[in-house]
Amino acid sequence: MREKENRSRTLAKRLRRNLTSAEAILWTILKGKKLNGYKFRKQHPIGSYIVDFACISQKLVVEVDGATHSTTAELAHDLARTNFLKSKGWHVLRVGNLDIYNNLSGVVEMISAELPYLDTSPPPPPPAGENHRQNQILIHKQEQ
Repeated sequence: MREKENRSRTLAKRLRRNLTSAEAILWTILKGKKLNGYKFRKQHPIGSYIVDFACISQKLVVEVDGATHSTTAELAHDLARTNFLKSKGWHVLRVGNLDIYNNLSGVVEMISAELPYLDTSPPPPPPAGENHRQNQILIHKQEQ
């Protein structure tokens, strides 16, 4: 493993334990497949970068930008990160801390719009009745 990637994994572990308040609020919505049934990871390393949240199955990154993302140097770093992620096939959404604090439902809608709907309902129960039980017995006998 390259040295930069190794360092980013170590840093990601530390960042997972120390989310910003805006990240913590958004994480309550994203964790546990609560959003449309999709799994998100927090503070996930991709190459030498660490993204705030990643839905790997859809190659979607959600970045939470605070006040530090307004300087020229940080904007240049964010652009370089976004370009790298796009070159690897990732789609990047950026949301501000204030958006999370003042319009969480709008942020959730924006993220949801990027994720196709998954039918997470359980499959229908097997048909009831005598024929179904006979079919199960036949299948069981054939397997023996």
